[in-house]
Amino acid sequence: MATPIYRGVFPVAPTVFDEAGRLDLDGQKRAIDFMIDAGSNGICILANFSEQFVLTDEERSTVQNVVLEHVAGRVPVIVTTTHFSTDVCAARSRAAQDAGAAMVMIMPPYHGATIRVGEAGIHAFFSKVSAAIDIPIMIQDAPVAGTPMSAAFLASLAKEIEHVSYFKIETAQAASKLRELIRLGGDAVVGPWDGEEAITLIPDFDAGATGSMTGGGYPDGIRKIVDAYASGDTEQAAELYQQWLPLINYENRQCGLAACKTLMKAGGVIKSDMVRHPLASMQPAVRDGLLKVARRLDPLVLRWAH
Repeated sequence: MATPIYRGVFPVAPTVFDEAGRLDLDGQKRAIDFMIDAGSNGICILANFSEQFVLTDEERSTVQNVVLEHVAGRVPVIVTTTHFSTDVCAARSRAAQDAGAAMVMIMPPYHGATIRVGEAGIHAFFSKVSAAIDIPIMIQDAPVAGTPMSAAFLASLAKEIEHVSYFKIETAQAASKLRELIRLGGDAVVGPWDGEEAITLIPDFDAGATGSMTGGGYPDGIRKIVDAYASGDTEQAAELYQQWLPLINYENRQCGLAACKTLMKAGGVIKSDMVRHPLASMQPAVRDGLLKVARRLDPLVLRWAH
């Protein structure tokens, strides 16, 4: 059976905690149900915007298995399996596949501010992970890894490694990099994707992006833009983007990963918008500003539970 080609809006699901900072699995399921009802073409879990870096290995497995069982095939789920160790990343990726993941998303190996791996090591890393699984790999090209990867290098990974076929480009001048990646990679680049909360969405789609991985608070808004663009109505897409851009900007520049939880709590989707220490809670004035911008747009997240 041919592997499906994944396109559209695949927002990152938050990891939901209670007020004591423990996993809230009932809240997690409600967050997933909301995101599906809001029109997500698929969902990504255990990403950076899921606070993957504050979870134990046991908690990661719990979230992965609970979400994939709860989704039960309603939409494809991408699982982030990033780890510095090749063997650990391969094992995580195999476990995600076995649990029902449609794809894994992985950053190049890095640790701290200075420990990096060169191109030969990155190539070997993804080759070994690919050999352990039978589902697509999305390479997350994000500044947080501090690992510059040229479009030419990414294209070579797509051509030379079996399951490397999707790329989430979040670097500066993302649209230019997407164009070059698509030109050099050809058919090996199955999914050139936009990220970074859709702050560069229209330029990236103009460059050839076919998917977008955003925050999880308002998939309905992003879906309207992407659907209009995909239908060929780029003027309508641009008009819709201008409407939603203040909220996208608020998330991208003011709130970060906490925005999604704040919106979900305000709408009654989840009970707590707790982020795990040492992450700081959102300042009250910033929360008020976020909700003020959101209410102008009437996103489903503020109505879903009522």
